[in-house]
This record gives sequence, structure tokens and C-alpha cells, in this order.
Amino acid sequence: ASHIHFQPRMAVRETAKVYGLTDAEIGRVTRRLSGHHHGGAPDLRQWLQEQPGGRELDLAAPWPRILRLARRLSGTPRHLSVHPGGVVITPRPIDGYVPVEQAPKGVPVIQWDKEAAEAAGLVKIDLLGNRSLGVIRDALAAVRAGGTVIDEHSWLPEEDGATRRALARGQTMGCFYIESPAMRLLQQKAGSGDFAHLVIHSSIIRPAANDFIREYLRRLHGGRWKPIHPLLAGVLDETYGIMVYQEDVSRAAVALAGFSHAEADGLRKVLSKKDRAARLRDYYVRFAAGARRRGVTRGQIEAVWAMMMSFDGYSFCKPHSASYARVSCQAAYLKVHHPAEFMAAVLSNQGGFYSAFAYVSEARRMGLRILPPDVNDSEIHWTGARNRLRVGLMAVRGLSRQSMARIVCGRKERPYADVDDLVRRAAPQQDELRALSAAGALDGLLPGAGRGALLWAAARAQACRGAGRQAKLFDAPADTPPLPADDRARRLRREFAVLGFLCRAHPMALYRPLPALSGTVRAEDLPRLAGRRVRFAGWLITGKLVRTRNDETMQFLTFEDETGLVEATFFPEVYRRCAHRLDGDRPCLLTGRVEQEWGAVTLTVTDAAAMTVRRPRRAA
Repeated sequence: ASHIHFQPRMAVRETAKVYGLTDAEIGRVTRRLSGHHHGGAPDLRQWLQEQPGGRELDLAAPWPRILRLARRLSGTPRHLSVHPGGVVITPRPIDGYVPVEQAPKGVPVIQWDKEAAEAAGLVKIDLLGNRSLGVIRDALAAVRAGGTVIDEHSWLPEEDGATRRALARGQTMGCFYIESPAMRLLQQKAGSGDFAHLVIHSSIIRPAANDFIREYLRRLHGGRWKPIHPLLAGVLDETYGIMVYQEDVSRAAVALAGFSHAEADGLRKVLSKKDRAARLRDYYVRFAAGARRRGVTRGQIEAVWAMMMSFDGYSFCKPHSASYARVSCQAAYLKVHHPAEFMAAVLSNQGGFYSAFAYVSEARRMGLRILPPDVNDSEIHWTGARNRLRVGLMAVRGLSRQSMARIVCGRKERPYADVDDLVRRAAPQQDELRALSAAGALDGLLPGAGRGALLWAAARAQACRGAGRQAKLFDAPADTPPLPADDRARRLRREFAVLGFLCRAHPMALYRPLPALSGTVRAEDLPRLAGRRVRFAGWLITGKLVRTRNDETMQFLTFEDETGLVEATFFPEVYRRCAHRLDGDRPCLLTGRVEQEWGAVTLTVTDAAAMTVRRPRRAA
């Protein structure tokens, strides 16, 4: 089992329900809590109003009391859940060893979590699923269907030159484990696309290891270094004297402090435990004493211990990191050589670091043509071949799986001739027809007609079907009354509402004519503007809040336009002043200085605002 505790978002939601608030009222506030917890801030209301868009929140009564109570509830146990991959094995029936209960999902779970199971001496194995394997599977199947055979037994993507170059440039959006902003920047700064360095990067990219990442990069680019102590000579040479893998902690403890292998492994394990503080004090005393007996100075002891403490929360052993790097290379190879099939698989599997909006933008930047959904051409999932990416019916919000299946199955006999034919054979609901029309999936059924005519046809077809008639529509032009021409802006808003993206253009292209964007630069221009102050306009696609050493909040945000991605840094003062202006629903205008470090370009923001013109929201 997993022991689930109240997190801030869940605590606010459950407390607000007690006060009788609606889901819409609750969601308006809890959306601001997603992605990053409030870091233990005692005043949750103040913290909320500091978030992007938070100052626009109306936190009138009873919200102040709800937030105070939720703050007290946060961190307390809520329920047992099913661990995502934990399997416990016992020699005889398990209920003779540990209490068992039936989970709501219908599977039996022990009532203990992984720490308790391990402490009791039970055999515990984690068998984790990985959606990226589904991406690679589906992309390979699509490549084979197109006539190209890749023999997985002899496939060596890590040896491919084009793949290495893409990895070194950080062109890895959609590629498992190496697509986050931090990982892409690390790849760019390292400039290394080979497998050995990718293995290092997969493990060193830990939140607590930032200072050591900078030192690793300095050494990688030729900076001089020597082991902290001669006893460590040869222990960490492979990783430039930096502890990268879990094994490095154990090996350093053995070499420097004379730990037994069992003691060293115990230290490695306790670094990721929730109750590690008390146990680490004991380990530190033993480590320091053993190291002093071997002539290690206090400064050297503290330096090695600090490096060990960077393994906070999670870290990889080398085989784990190598297996991840192998999957990363496979994904990168497919993206480089079979981009349409790969991006279709990424979008179909609905996994990854970014939204469908961001992946569609990336596909467009890769030169792929985005074809809208079509009831006669789209499968349920996305499909891709050559330089075309066809939107799957699964992308149409509000379209049920049953209707998708009926649409695809019904056209196997013959294509749908018109809207009436679609309604009679696939029987979509009226709201589903409206969604299909807004997404452009019905355009081929009435070529040249506007969306208004399609909606009229859909309504007539539904009425005929409801009345039990099989009347053929559009036998004569008089069947359709005079309707106003399509309004382009309204059509695009509706398309975005049901898809979450636009098929034929990046939304930023629609705003370029506005005077507010005059004088702004594009993402592709930033590398040649290093050191200069610029204005940039883009869409916010993801972000990460972090705490500084002074316990202040700052933020790393990723923006995009038609030409590329921009990693923007909001230091604490700018974050406090500007973050509330950015809510992700509008184009953002940033002012800042272009920074370049080891080939990676970022924007240090000094001012930010969102444009007053909103993009359409997703349909509820």
C-alpha cells in the first residue's frame, strides 16, 4: 500500500466541500496549488495570492477559514492507496504475515507501506510501468507499417551520429527522461550526446545537486580538478570526481572512512528515507571518526559529506541510469529519423512532461504538417507518416470512446458521404457533432461550406433520425438557409476549445500584427543576442517553483513561440512582483537579459506581463 496524506490541494478541496462550495468554486482556487506545494508556508492565503494569477482570486469568506483549516489538515493521513508497482512475496499465504485488505480498485493490498514491509523482512519488488516504452513500441510499429524495418536486436541508436547531435543540442522534447527543461539545458551545456555522458546526466540531474552539476560542467569543459583526498583517487574518476550514482556514496564511505560494505550500503539506503535525519547523525559521527583515523582533514570530511547529502530524496544506481539512457537514445533516434511516427506515438500515449499543445507546436517546428481530425481519415489515435501528422479522434474533447469506435468502424464499409450518412451510421450525440464540427472533423463532408452550414446539417440529421425518417439532406441548395460567413477568430476559438491547440498555425502567429508585439524578438533570435536586453512574446507551457538558500521562492518557466522554446528565470524579487500576472491563458510579454552559459541560452526576466487578449479556454 501507499499511505496517502493530505497535500495542500487535497486538503483545500476536502475542507471546501464541508462548507458546501461547488466544484467550480473549489477548482478556481485549487488550480493555483497544482504542480508545487506551498513549501510549508504558514499563511496559505498569502502564498496563493503570490502565485501566477493569484491576485485575481476572490478569497472572501469562507475562504480565509477554509485555508486556515486546510493548512492544519495538510500532512495528516487520509487513506491507503495501491502502490504503483510494489509486489510483496511470502512463502505461505500472505495474510499469515501481514494484514491485508481489498483496495477499491479490486486488488488486495497489505496495510503496510514499503518502509514497513522492508523493515519486517518481506521480499518486496517494484515492477514499474513506463509509458515511454509504449511510445517506442507504437512508433516502431508505425515505421514498420510504412515499409521500414528496424531490427531491435541489432539496433544501436546510441551510435547514430544524427541522434548524438540532437542529444547534444537538447532537441529532445518528447523523449523519455531527457525532455524536461533542466535536462535539455544540461545537455546543451555539456554539448555531449554520447551514451556515457547521457548515463551520467540521467543520474546527476537531482534537485539537491545543482552546485555539483555546475562543477561537473566546469570540469567536463576542461577545468582542472583533483580528488578531494588521495584515498578517493580512482574511485570517482569516471565522473570527474563528482558523486553521481548511489554506488558512489558506498564506495566513498569504504575508501575514505573504512566502512564495511554492509555499513556503506546502509548509508546509501538511509539517504532516501523519510526518517533519515536522526539516523544520518549517527552515520556522520561514524563516517567522520573513520575518516579522521585515516588522516582526512575536517574540511575534506565536510566536502565529501556535503556531496553525499546531494543524494536527497531520490537518485539512481548506475544500471538504472544506463537503462533509462538506453530508452532515451531509442526515443531520440526515432524522433530524428521518423519524426511523424514518433510525435504521433507521443501524443497518442498522452504521456510526457508537456501538454498536447506543446507537442503539437514542437511537431510544427520540426516541419511536420498538422492535419485536422477527419471522420473519414482519422483513427482513434494520432497517426503520422512522412511529413504529416494527423490528429486522432481522441483529441476531440467531449467525444466518447464509443462514438470514436463507431465512427472508425462504420467507415470500413464505405466512407461517410455527408453529415446525414454519419449520423445514421455512427449515431453521435448532438454535443459530439458540435465538437466534431468545431474541430474541423466534418469539413470534408460538405466541401466549401462554412461551419454554420455543417451545424445546420447536423441539427437536421439529428432531427430526421429522431423522427425515424431517412431523408437525404442537401439534395437541393434550398435545404440550407442563408447563413453568415464564418468568422475566422470565432472559428479558431472554438477549435482551440475542443482540441487545446490549433492545427494550422501557432497561436502566437495570430497575435503578431498587434502593436503590443512590435519590437519583440523571436525564440530563434536569442542565441545571437547574448548579453542584450530584449522583449520576447510567447506562451507559457510549463514551470517549476524552487526555494533559494535564503528560503525565498523563485521560478523557472518555459515559454514558446512559433520558432522555439525559451527558458526564463524569475529570481525572487521579480517573481514576487510579476508572477501573479502570468496565468497561462494569454500570450506573455517578457523583458529581460539574454544569458548564455556553455552554449545554452536562457532569459533572466526583469519584467513580465500578460496581454489583455485571452486565448480560448478548454471546454469544460
